[in-house]
Amino acid sequence: MTARDQILGRLKRGLGRDRRPTDSAEARLAAHSAGIIPERGADKSAEEKFSQFAEEAGKVDATLQRIASLAELPAAVADYLAGHNLPKTVRVAPSLENAPWETQPMLERDTGIAVGGDTVGLSRAFAGVAETGTLVFLSGPNNPTTVNFLPPTHIAVLRADDLAGSYEKVWARIRAEGGENGGKTQLPRAVNWVTGPSRTADIEQTLLLGAHGPQRLHIVVVDDDT
Repeated sequence: MTARDQILGRLKRGLGRDRRPTDSAEARLAAHSAGIIPERGADKSAEEKFSQFAEEAGKVDATLQRIASLAELPAAVADYLAGHNLPKTVRVAPSLENAPWETQPMLERDTGIAVGGDTVGLSRAFAGVAETGTLVFLSGPNNPTTVNFLPPTHIAVLRADDLAGSYEKVWARIRAEGGENGGKTQLPRAVNWVTGPSRTADIEQTLLLGAHGPQRLHIVVVDDDT
């Protein structure tokens, strides 16, 4: 036993922690009481959650479209870029490389971590919250956080099945599923909650979009992500 182990051992004994097995702490966390969820965050049907999510996302200046399957994603991205006169070069998170991008040969794709010159980022959301129109992103190699925040235009892909009514439902799913590798011991390093484009009203109470991140947020909800 090293001197460090001896010191930490004395501290644990002094605090009584040497007599408290870890399984008691795990049981306490697993059995924590649920907080009060407002009516607007209560469980609803899938269509009701989608309608509420779309309405709330629109209130915070996000745009939204719904597609039937991942096969339609390349065309949806190309149409959005053309409609906003944006360059047809996209920084794509690795988690979305399985979409049939060959159907849109005019689109240029860079994969991986975003860099300063990127104008459009495309990433996958872990969940959406109907209560507030919020998107939830988990960091990891397949979904770099820089893609969410660095390009001035952010396109987020969300499975319709991943819409939840409340924040609490999403946190419970994160605890149950963990990060990209799964399991409660593999939680993501960062969980980012995004509600609309970046904004500030610090200067003369004038709302400015894109102050600290993307000035556009477009959400593509996919019914069938297989």
